[in-house]
Amino acid sequence: MTDIENRWDEILNIKTGGRDDTNADDYHYPYEPTPYSVLERLADSGLIGKNDVVLDYGCGKGRVDFFLSHKAEAKAIGIEYDEQIYRGAIENQQSAVKTADAEFVLTRAEEYQVPAGVNRCYFFNPFSVEILHKVIARITESYYENPREICLFFYYPSDEYISYLMTVNELEFYDEIECGDLFEGEDPRERIMIFTLPEYNWE
Repeated sequence: MTDIENRWDEILNIKTGGRDDTNADDYHYPYEPTPYSVLERLADSGLIGKNDVVLDYGCGKGRVDFFLSHKAEAKAIGIEYDEQIYRGAIENQQSAVKTADAEFVLTRAEEYQVPAGVNRCYFFNPFSVEILHKVIARITESYYENPREICLFFYYPSDEYISYLMTVNELEFYDEIECGDLFEGEDPRERIMIFTLPEYNWE
């Protein structure tokens, strides 16, 4: 790991490095943690704070959850379908600094009912666009049952993801956070695209 990767894992007292494709398939993609430099930029955006609840899809070993709960003071919920990787998140939960408020659920994303308090969702290409369809349906279902603004963050989005998201009537493109300058080369996918389900009053 680079210096920043080592430093934040040490600060948070967790182990989240490495890639794991043991149980990956055409629908569930390998575990690969979001770089801490990207998470720093997200935390500094002002779009996630202490009054927010972040739902991290395909949380892996929990890096996003521990970091955002510590740095942005948000509450975090990580969901993971791979039991072996999920155990890594639980082990990290037991050792993590007390300022990290994160919980984890072993479940398939498309089956998970989004809690009413969730208003931020994070994705780093955890699964296929077919599963994403079902996940967005779950999120919009929760949105209509409990109207509130929800922000969806997509790091390193694929063309398939973007094409689909642009067709969802409930979603509005909000902004993007450029991350290309954090890495060598010129990769147009190095960004966080942000979509919102805007707050409405249907009464």
